[in-house]
Amino acid sequence: MFRTRLLSGILLVVIAVAVLMKGGALLATVLFLVSIIAYRELSKACKIGKEGEITCPPELAGCVMTLVYYGALGLAAANGLVTAFSVMFFVIVAAFLVFLFVYVFTFPKYHANQIMSAMFSFLYGPVMLSFLYLLREGLDDGVYLVWFVFLASWGSDTCAYCVGVLFGKHKMTPKLSPKKSVEGAVGGIVGAALLFVLYTHFVINSYTDMVMSLPFAAALGAVGALISMVGDLAASAVKRDHEIKDYGKLIPGHGGIMDRFDSVIVAAPIVFAGIFIGLLLSTKV
Repeated sequence: MFRTRLLSGILLVVIAVAVLMKGGALLATVLFLVSIIAYRELSKACKIGKEGEITCPPELAGCVMTLVYYGALGLAAANGLVTAFSVMFFVIVAAFLVFLFVYVFTFPKYHANQIMSAMFSFLYGPVMLSFLYLLREGLDDGVYLVWFVFLASWGSDTCAYCVGVLFGKHKMTPKLSPKKSVEGAVGGIVGAALLFVLYTHFVINSYTDMVMSLPFAAALGAVGALISMVGDLAASAVKRDHEIKDYGKLIPGHGGIMDRFDSVIVAAPIVFAGIFIGLLLSTKV
């Protein structure tokens, strides 16, 4: 199991690096496919459809709106972030209306909580993941900035694991994730802050036109790590609520997309927002 998990993890990192370095249409296409899978995993976990259904109208509506969302975002991003944000807002509102349409015209087959779960799955997976695209394609030097997301998620997770194994004594959320400790969480936050500082000093301030202050980088890393932990625990909570072990079996040894990218999904908008707001407030963040 360890060997399978290690090999699939290495392959996943290689693919992620290649896609993020290339960016553009390839990145948009891969994120769309990953988002569709994440949406399907969430919708199955939340039991949006009836038992035995391969797909259902609310789930199909979410898949169609994910296609519309990424298609519109890909076209809008080329015209600047203001246009991209406007398109994102209108497509999200349109998705909500589509789900209401499905609810009304299939009533009473699907309950309100199933329709709300469909909208939740759309926001949680496709929309949150799209901030990786905005960070990579919407900002200058995005090819360098996008790696902050993975330092805040996978980097902090690695630091938290190491510190937790060595020093963990106090359980953080015993009913939700018994193996996670307070010491590990602190180690993850401090570790992410340090990783952000090192990456900023040796990469961002050395190879880009951006000048990012190290205290800002440390603060962004700490906040990003904290949010990524919440994302990890939130994904676990959904599984506990619906009594499933993994979201899927796509990635051998890891589970599904939501099992591996749960922290990345929530770290992406936070890192993007931090850098974007910093750029708005000052030429030196």
